[in-house]
Amino acid sequence: MNQRRYFLASLGLVSLAAVTASWRSLVEEEKILAVQSDVNKQTEKDIDVQQDREIKDQLYRVRNFDQDLKQDIFLSAAEQPVFQKVLTRMGKIQAHAGYANFSLMSFDEMLKYARRYSAIEGFAVDEIQFMEKVFFHDANEYGFRGEKVVSSLTEQVNKKDIIKIPGSGNYLFKDASLAVYQRLKKDIGESLVLTSGIRSIVKQMYLFLDKTRKSNGNLSRASRSLAPPGHSYHALGDFDVGKRDFGVLNFTEKFAQTDEYKKLTELGYVSIRYTRSNYFGVRYEPWHIKVI
Repeated sequence: MNQRRYFLASLGLVSLAAVTASWRSLVEEEKILAVQSDVNKQTEKDIDVQQDREIKDQLYRVRNFDQDLKQDIFLSAAEQPVFQKVLTRMGKIQAHAGYANFSLMSFDEMLKYARRYSAIEGFAVDEIQFMEKVFFHDANEYGFRGEKVVSSLTEQVNKKDIIKIPGSGNYLFKDASLAVYQRLKKDIGESLVLTSGIRSIVKQMYLFLDKTRKSNGNLSRASRSLAPPGHSYHALGDFDVGKRDFGVLNFTEKFAQTDEYKKLTELGYVSIRYTRSNYFGVRYEPWHIKVI
C-alpha cells in the first residue's frame, strides 16, 4: 500500500498528502465496516436466540394449555363482580333466545334483547364497558398469537348468507363452508356431525368468558382453549365437526382416535388450523376444520 502511494505521488497525479489522507480514510472505513459487521452478526445471533426462546415458551404453553403458568394474566379482584354479572346476563340471553339464535346475535342486538325482557334486564354501563375492554384488549398480552379477524365489536352476520344445518343447531355460510361440509358428509357418512358453526362476536365472547370462569379468572389459560372475541375464524367460515353421540369428547384429543377423523385424514380433508406445534398459543384442535 505504501509503495502504491509513493508511486502515484511520483507521477504527479496527486500529492503524497492527498494519497495518504485517502488511504487513511479507506483504512478507517474498512475498520468501521468490520466492526459493524461483527455487531450485525451478534445482533442476528441474539435475535435468533430470543426467537428460539419465544418459540419454546409458546410451545410449552400450548402443551400445558390447561394449567396456570407463570406469566398468565388474570382478571383483577375489582373486575370479578362485573365479570360475573356480564356472564350471568349473557347466559340468560342464550337460554331465552335459543342456542342457534344466540350464535348469530350481534352486540347491538344483544343489548336490545336484554332491555326488551324484564327477566333479563339491560346491561349496565360498567358491564358494557367491561365487554368493550375484553374485545379491544391486545390478546398478545394473554400469550395468544393469532390475528384479529374481526375488528368491529358491532359486526353483524348477514342472514342472507347463511343456512341452518338440520339436526345440529348450527349455521354455516352458504358458500365455501357449506360446500366443504357437504363433501365431508358425503365421503365420511352420517356418523360425522357439525358440532359448531358460525359464531358471532357475542357468542365467542360468551364462550371466552365462560372458559375464563372455569379457569378461575385466568384469561391467558382461557385463550389457550378458545380464541378471544374477534380472533375466531368461526366468524368467517371455519367450523367444528365430531362423531355422532361422542359428546364432549369431540372437543378433546380423543376425537383424533376415531374412525371419522382417520377417514378425514386419509381423504385429505384435514387442514388443521391449530396443530400440536402451532405458534398461535391455542391447544391442539383436530376437530377444527379450516375453511378460510
